[in-house]
Amino acid sequence: MDNGQKSVAEAKDAPSAVVGGAKKTTEPRMVRGTKAEVPVFERKNWLLHMHYIRRDFETCKILIKEMLIETDDMCEYARYVLGMILRQEGEIQGSLQMFQQAALLNPINVENIKQVARSHYLLGKHNAALDAYSEALKLSPSDWEILHNQGVCYMHLKLYGKAIDRLQTALKLSPQTVTYMELGRVHLLKEDISSALVVYQDAVRHNPEDPELLATLGLLYLENGQPQKGFESLGSALTYDPSNNKAILAAGCMMQDHGDYDVALSKYRVAAITSPESPQLWNNIAMCFFGKKKYVAAISCLKRANYLAPFEWQVLYNLGLVHLTMQQYASSFHFFSAAIAQNSKCAKLYMLLGITLTHLEDHESARKSYEQAISLDRYPLVYNKLRVG
Repeated sequence: MDNGQKSVAEAKDAPSAVVGGAKKTTEPRMVRGTKAEVPVFERKNWLLHMHYIRRDFETCKILIKEMLIETDDMCEYARYVLGMILRQEGEIQGSLQMFQQAALLNPINVENIKQVARSHYLLGKHNAALDAYSEALKLSPSDWEILHNQGVCYMHLKLYGKAIDRLQTALKLSPQTVTYMELGRVHLLKEDISSALVVYQDAVRHNPEDPELLATLGLLYLENGQPQKGFESLGSALTYDPSNNKAILAAGCMMQDHGDYDVALSKYRVAAITSPESPQLWNNIAMCFFGKKKYVAAISCLKRANYLAPFEWQVLYNLGLVHLTMQQYASSFHFFSAAIAQNSKCAKLYMLLGITLTHLEDHESARKSYEQAISLDRYPLVYNKLRVG
């Protein structure tokens, strides 16, 4: 055995070294005349990954083009990364094609199929997404993420029973916060508040320091007529995240309902820093000013809320109410009519529209509006106004 062959044999038989409790094998030295070649398809994967995590997408695209030319369009990772880049740039259809090509190159890679399904989902093709997720599930039957996404697809298809089944199975594999949130959402879509409460209570037991879960649970308690528990959950949410928008809005609403407008405004001021474009926030701020009889400030805030959410009927309702209070009947008629166009099932809207029409001396239209209010909900207030008119 010559010296070169002997050195290779010694390297192969070298003892393993333990570093920090982990076993580390001493690397053999290269022998002159030999070369460890990385397969050509994966040779530049590390460089592409480095540029991608730095979000240097232009360099990534140039490198991907070179890699595809070098590999005769056979580089799976290049197509995968290009698909991810196109998705982040809003080109969902193009990203779908890239992931489909990557899946053809390596049909047993579950990540490729999951991204194909995700692209279908983003395009609103929920049935196609479900088919792709079913294929992915065959390759990875214990992947909670696949089951979770199947549940979300079923939810959008309004197949709530199947959605609940998939999401519950995903929770058994891995109790993820996002899965609890979606499962609770499905129960709320079914108008099953008690089941949603059970889901969020279980979620808080698994994640007791999650402010989003605590805030959602607090809102459900309030909706279910349990204000004390609701206030406790909202307080816990604000303890862990003082800038949590959902908890601040809920706590502010409770103070607003009790007439503590200044305290509520101080809460909303904190929320405005993190969520300056929240229509619900500006609506609530406006109604605080309305309670303080600062009507011009209230209208200004409501106009901003209406700009951010032009189809939110509650904002239009409040705009009509403030203008009615200021005796600006033409403007109140405009906003009440717009609100009715968005929600034709609210009796109070027809009642207030009738009051506005009465002030505009259109008594026939006012009578019809009151009758419509009575047909929707027999409020005593409507009867009283009808008798006066």
